[in-house]
Amino acid sequence: MARIYLALVSAVLFLTCQGASAQICKPVAERTGEVGCWIIANQSVGQLNKPETFWHLDVYATRAEAEAAKTVGSAVVESLGKMWLLTIADKGWRSSGGERIAEIGPLPISAGQTYSAQYMEAIFTPGMVAPAHTHAGPEAWYTLAGETCLETPSGKQIGRAGGAPVIIPGGPPMHLTATGTEQRRALVLILHDSSMHATTPEHEWVPKGLCKT
Repeated sequence: MARIYLALVSAVLFLTCQGASAQICKPVAERTGEVGCWIIANQSVGQLNKPETFWHLDVYATRAEAEAAKTVGSAVVESLGKMWLLTIADKGWRSSGGERIAEIGPLPISAGQTYSAQYMEAIFTPGMVAPAHTHAGPEAWYTLAGETCLETPSGKQIGRAGGAPVIIPGGPPMHLTATGTEQRRALVLILHDSSMHATTPEHEWVPKGLCKT
């Protein structure tokens, strides 16, 4: 009975979130405006043989230069006014040329598992939320502007421009809210098991509202 009740409450919250303030990531081909969460690339990474890896972010002046620097585990995307080379590789890896923006990690993974990287551009106005969901692998954000609060069963984390990157291991449910007073602009990575969907809606866990603005 308790599970049924929680599922009903979660469903009500999910439907409530489907108004103007809720954002679920969609393919960039379906983009109709600037604000939202848009899937900008899906890149096979292959088998990763260590229990952790890192996300490397580099910027190039042109797409041709970024493409020339690609390696296994790299994706070239144009996002938030820049041309990015996004790479999953060991700590300390460096691309040829370009400007190093960040190295984010360690990202906890299962050694020997085959992974894919899904990259998203997230532009949220304060108060926007993403309904509860789970990921089949770690998620990480690089925030260029604004602030975001993420609630999980373990508590909450805050990601903001100029602050430490947010890294969330795969598995636990989560609920995201754009907080602060400035528009959130971020690149998001989900490094997921290639045999599974990157994101799955969560209908049983009910957040406590730790990120209410």
